[in-house]
Amino acid sequence: MAPLANRNFRGLWVASQASNFGSLIQAVGAAWMMGSLTTSHGMVALVQSSNTLPIMVFSLISGALADNFDRRRIMLSAQVFMFVVSVALAVFAWAGWMTPWLLLGFTFLIGCGTALFNPSWQASIGDIVPRAEVAQAVSLNSMGFNLARSVGPALGGAIVAAAGAAAAFAVNAVSYLGFIFGIWRWRRPVAERTLPREDITRALGAGFRYMVMSPALIRVMARSCLFGVGASCLMALLPIYTRDTLQGSALLYGVYLGCFGAGAICGVFLNARLRAWLRNERVVRLGFAGFAMALGLLALVPPVYVIVPALMLGGACWVLALSLFNTTVQLSTPRWVLGRALSFYQMATFGGMAAGAWAWGAVADKGGVPLAFGLAAGVLALGLLAGKLLQVHEFTDLDLTPLGLVASVEPQIDLRARSGPIFIMVEYEIAQEDVDDFLALMQQRRRIRIRDGASRWALLRDLNRPELWSEKYYVPTWVDYARHLARRTRADEAVQTAIRALHRGTEPPKVWRKIERQTVPQHDDAPPLPPVELA
Repeated sequence: MAPLANRNFRGLWVASQASNFGSLIQAVGAAWMMGSLTTSHGMVALVQSSNTLPIMVFSLISGALADNFDRRRIMLSAQVFMFVVSVALAVFAWAGWMTPWLLLGFTFLIGCGTALFNPSWQASIGDIVPRAEVAQAVSLNSMGFNLARSVGPALGGAIVAAAGAAAAFAVNAVSYLGFIFGIWRWRRPVAERTLPREDITRALGAGFRYMVMSPALIRVMARSCLFGVGASCLMALLPIYTRDTLQGSALLYGVYLGCFGAGAICGVFLNARLRAWLRNERVVRLGFAGFAMALGLLALVPPVYVIVPALMLGGACWVLALSLFNTTVQLSTPRWVLGRALSFYQMATFGGMAAGAWAWGAVADKGGVPLAFGLAAGVLALGLLAGKLLQVHEFTDLDLTPLGLVASVEPQIDLRARSGPIFIMVEYEIAQEDVDDFLALMQQRRRIRIRDGASRWALLRDLNRPELWSEKYYVPTWVDYARHLARRTRADEAVQTAIRALHRGTEPPKVWRKIERQTVPQHDDAPPLPPVELA
């Protein structure tokens, strides 16, 4: 609960709870309205897909925006957009103009707003609370959402049963107002920008390169996608399961969602204890195994006294897995690329959910909801076994504080921000007995260099003096070289320190910085780049 002592976090967290309540009430209304508009299991399942598909499709662009523009303004714009769409949805439902495809269109637009909002909101947690409290803040956000899930769906079911889906949509529209006001009041500290913004294409490329060169994050993405595919079956088909298999009402559907949310709240409190006792991978495996067990029980169509604990078990395991994935991404990624890393994570998770919801809807159409639950449990069992190859690593020992620049280099020629490409070569003197250690460290160095923007990296050995080794790489422009150095962290410097310890020369490793020239314009009136310190 420590982050709640932070005034800014507390205010935004409270405001987000009202929005969470509204979103869950809207979800109940949309799922139940689709069930009344069509008898197709697939169309009902597509309600969830239409809400999560935009997060998969647009989150990468949203992440790039979050890393290059004011996150507060992005969040505010997204909330206003969702408010306007929700008002329109309520009006169409109240007037009786709704059709299945129109309903999917509205939920898709709300999903687009969520896709724009989420990376900026998640990346802003580190701007609001200190790094030591990020894990607690992520858990509190999860707890808040699931606190709303424990009550909101039941309330949504009551609203739908008493006043219809249009009333649920209107409640959701009103719920955005508190969050809009809370974001408007928050004054986020904005760091002074010394380098120009990356354009969207370069920003996306930098984010993708960072992900590809970060094996630990790739493993998290893969596991979260597998979890999303399997776990989405419950949320996508629970309204059909309640209505057709259990012969229940909208109110009962809301109560069952509330049981899932209550289990999720228990999972939040268990999460901290389990992480203190177990390694991250063990916690993730518990999440996969528990959710698979919950789906397996529901597939047997048990009595109510089994359904309720099964749903609570699923909710607890949902939080155990997803909150740990989110925290791992947050604490394993430096600030300059955090928005894009979170967008990749959301793309993997929600993409798996969108694909899974569509697939399980098709399975339910052919063989029934219990069969879909049983097969989804099998997918989660595969995700459990995948832990042998895709282990989630520990993140407590990573120091991602920017290193800072240690030497000032003033180029003796007139360079502009776009001047390039820039060629860098570093020369080391390594004794033969240290070569194996040196090569192992340079493998890590290669990944760091490319991850931070280098290209055409290579390691060379002198034929006449084999103790001499040269590391070379390119960056596209002079400003890209400045960004490359600004991205260096203390965790990266540990590798550099180990390499320098193997250097046997009397002087530090020699560094050459050159610009490649083939044809050069006589005049270049681009504005000059401000002086920067280059290591």
